Amino acid sequence: MKLNAEQDAAVKLISGPCLVLAGAGSGKTRVITNKIVHLVKHCDYLAKNISAVTFTNKAAREMKERISQSLGKQDARGLMVSTFHSLGLDIIKREYKVLGMKSGFTLFDAQDTMALLKELTQKQLHEDSDLLKALTLQLSQWKNALILPPQAKKYAKGERDIIFAYCYELYQRQLKAYNALDFDDLIVMPTLLFKLNAAVRLRWQKKIRYLLVDEYQDTNTSQYELIKALVGERARFTVVGDDDQSIYSWRGARPENLMLLQRDFPQLKVTKLEQNYRSSQRILKAANALIANNPHEFEKRLFSELGYGEPLKVLFVKNEIHEAQRVVSELSGHKFMNGSAFKDYAVLYRGNHQSRLLEKSLLEHRIPYKISGGTSFFARSEVKDIMAYLKLLVNHNDDNAFLRIVNTPRRMIGPTTLEKLGSYANLRHIGIFAASFEMGLQETLSGRGLAALQAFTKWLVELNDRLTSEDQIAVVRDLINDIGYEDWLYESSPSPKAAEMRMKNVSMLFKWVTQMLKGDDLHEKITLEQVVARLTLRDVLSRNEDEEGMDQVQLMTLHASKGLEFPYVYLIGMEEGLLPHQVSIDEDNVEEERRLAYVGITRAQKELTFIVAKERIQYGEIITSTPSRFLLELPQDDLDWESGPLIKTAEQKQNIAKKGMASLNALFD
Repeated sequence: MKLNAEQDAAVKLISGPCLVLAGAGSGKTRVITNKIVHLVKHCDYLAKNISAVTFTNKAAREMKERISQSLGKQDARGLMVSTFHSLGLDIIKREYKVLGMKSGFTLFDAQDTMALLKELTQKQLHEDSDLLKALTLQLSQWKNALILPPQAKKYAKGERDIIFAYCYELYQRQLKAYNALDFDDLIVMPTLLFKLNAAVRLRWQKKIRYLLVDEYQDTNTSQYELIKALVGERARFTVVGDDDQSIYSWRGARPENLMLLQRDFPQLKVTKLEQNYRSSQRILKAANALIANNPHEFEKRLFSELGYGEPLKVLFVKNEIHEAQRVVSELSGHKFMNGSAFKDYAVLYRGNHQSRLLEKSLLEHRIPYKISGGTSFFARSEVKDIMAYLKLLVNHNDDNAFLRIVNTPRRMIGPTTLEKLGSYANLRHIGIFAASFEMGLQETLSGRGLAALQAFTKWLVELNDRLTSEDQIAVVRDLINDIGYEDWLYESSPSPKAAEMRMKNVSMLFKWVTQMLKGDDLHEKITLEQVVARLTLRDVLSRNEDEEGMDQVQLMTLHASKGLEFPYVYLIGMEEGLLPHQVSIDEDNVEEERRLAYVGITRAQKELTFIVAKERIQYGEIITSTPSRFLLELPQDDLDWESGPLIKTAEQKQNIAKKGMASLNALFD
């Protein structure tokens, strides 16, 4: 595709520092890939002296593939396209001696870090899971801000900060003893190394002669300092970003890094990409109007040549249950009328918890779906456990299900017992379940292990026998009660709250199974075996989420939707307390929530529908909802309100700031 004038200018600006302000859908990846090709083909740069950095492995992989196709394998040899953390790891691997480390260092993941902190802080935190989570977050924030243990101890105010700073020192000392690094160290250590060692810094500046950074608005303090150290005084770099899409402050991202560029590099050239190749002009007009309520260092307005497009719909529902049903109903009808595919539709929401009822409704209507940016209901361990019990109940030959739950909850059937059972089953060419009943097994197994195993399989056989003569719902209920799963969750979960949430998922699964066994006006009554088969298929689909081209409705958080696009978008939960989120309202940080809504709006290509619920259940109570302030900030002439137009005259438009929520609340009277 040919570059437009602004994209071409951004590609050819190579003599100094360059900031490309790239609006949503404006072709920023095309600019980065074309610029790398231009540097190699026309500017005497070797690919091995160019580094492009982004935030996800997928983005880095796709970018490298595009460049290799344009340059050819020979000219693209040595090109560095990676995430920030991969680049940091590469630097540490080459400079480990200067850093005082041994080769073959260990990289700690989040679980390793949590386990070590739990062990180190028993006296201080007493294994309190909430305090441990707060500590890990604080350590990450300190590292991202380049604050080391001595500074953390110096600046600590209040008892908790003093304890956390002490724990930070213990943790870093232990990591050094283990010759280990955590995820944040991959940025912190190279950054500090470059600050303190001029020779190493110069070596890497010679190696990376031109640096390109994607999604620059998502950089934190340490990443920005790493960029500055790598580019040096020559300042041959291009950063591409959009301050209106900075939605990760909770993990350290600093949109103000865009402004710092002008201070640190006075010769900075700024290019704006404002033509959007994704959405209708009406959608972009709404996005522009919304984001104009945030303060801006750099002004830009997106425009489209794809036509004005359909009005934005605002639909009202009674509650969250009706919301899920309404979305599925609207989506199904729209698909039928337009002959579109399921994958053309996305349902976006503020928090992962909002997907549960959507999953249920889609499942009931046999609509395929895919969850991104959150854990699918069927991927949760407690759901997989109960599903494994149900699979084994209706099919004793399911060895995978057997192995998952034979000792969950624990019933004195250890790995030695299972190894002997498996070996015997292989010798006899039969399933593990069947092997437990054979007389010959007693030559291999005896004692408590054999007794516990046979008690387990006998119990399942008895339950299976009841399926033909009794109420199947009662059998499933007895299965969950018999295994003492709720008690086990409270014993094994990190906190009572976590156990409660996990048990809620088990209850929801039981409710789904019950509804499918009973049938209703829309669905026929089916057997437990058919229920298990249908739910298993849903599980398989959720595990194939990464497969491209599958025809599935897309469910995702607004955070996960960034960078994606869909013909038809439903943005649910457009209410105060959800979007903007109540925590952001309380902390007076609505600007980032507005950017999040802006991201959601600019995902839509053709049509956008907002859903507002009149009430929701919070902590067991029914709460009356108030429509989101963001709906009021959109151009009202472009909105199609289900309850009729909200604003009819120019005078009313002028008074919108005064009337505010009162106008919208009138819809609920």
